[in-house]
Amino acid sequence: YVIFILRLALGLLFIFSGVVKANDPMGLTYKMQEIFEVWDMNFLSQYAFWLSVGMIGFEIVAGVAMIVGNSFRMYITILLLLNIFYTFLTGYILYSGNIRECGCFGDCIKISNTATFNKDVVLTVINLILFIFRYRVFPIFQKAWINFTIVFIAVLFAVGSQWWTLNHLPYHDCLPYRVGSNLLEKMKPGPNATEAVYESILTYEKGGVKKDFPADKIPWQDKSWTFVATKTKLIKEATGQAEIHDFVLTDSTKNDVTEAVLGGKGYTFLWFLRDPKTANIKNMDRLQLIIAKCKEAKVPFYVLASTSWETIATYKDVWEMKGVKFLLLDGTVNKTALRTNPGLMLLHDGVVENKWSFLDYPQNVAITNGNVICDVNK
Repeated sequence: YVIFILRLALGLLFIFSGVVKANDPMGLTYKMQEIFEVWDMNFLSQYAFWLSVGMIGFEIVAGVAMIVGNSFRMYITILLLLNIFYTFLTGYILYSGNIRECGCFGDCIKISNTATFNKDVVLTVINLILFIFRYRVFPIFQKAWINFTIVFIAVLFAVGSQWWTLNHLPYHDCLPYRVGSNLLEKMKPGPNATEAVYESILTYEKGGVKKDFPADKIPWQDKSWTFVATKTKLIKEATGQAEIHDFVLTDSTKNDVTEAVLGGKGYTFLWFLRDPKTANIKNMDRLQLIIAKCKEAKVPFYVLASTSWETIATYKDVWEMKGVKFLLLDGTVNKTALRTNPGLMLLHDGVVENKWSFLDYPQNVAITNGNVICDVNK
């Protein structure tokens, strides 16, 4: 019974972890790229997307297989190795201070780095116990095809759910740019905001022994100590800080027009475009129709691009958007605001009213007396 309870707990947690991250696979992709950059392994960044999708899918499938008992010995071995790596990673994040958070449960469920590390230590212990007693675990159903079918359904779910969110948008948007958010307000810190407190730790070596010292207590008078490295440790996390950072819109003359665009009254369309060369141009006919109706009704329509003005000039001609206002936006902010490239956002008095991926642009838009009604007669 103890083994079954541990097996159930481990399986359910991995299923939960995978499902939460499947809501936004690109979020894990960007986190992986951040880790690769910190570890000076940038050559792996090009594989971050597939590593993210594969890891999420494996967590879901392995969690189901753990409970069902299908190929248990194989899965428990892989999970043990994975848990050991997770423990190392979260320990590194906790004690190095080089990465702000691990994003183990995506952007929707955030727990402290300390809690994350302790969780992984416990899971590794559970995993080790199950690995030791792996020969005492048997499939739930005696008929192999039933166990196989359940795991296969998990595979279909893992692939299908990620395909949907990658081509549309996350089922549940947990980012600051979600529907209902006032973007300008989220760019301001709270009234009782406090800054994060960090401590510099310097490592010195003497006689083959390394020792850490606070910045104000380094052994500067003892020349026998040799400086090795320095690291920054988070002492107290920031509170009440602005949720949106670095959202700055600039025009072709390098003027900051952020407040003018986001603070405008009435409706405003924002088309988020990261890289025109890799942008998905499906349903451009719908977008052109929206642009035409915006021009007719004098509703602002902006393209927020993360590229050069030379590239913008080229694609303005290719996409027949010569009369459309283009603005520059930081690439990191762009992919946070809208996960698909490109994607459309509708603001009303600075508040996000709706968001669409390139597959979901409104088919019918009516603009009358300054009011925008999307998908009428759909």
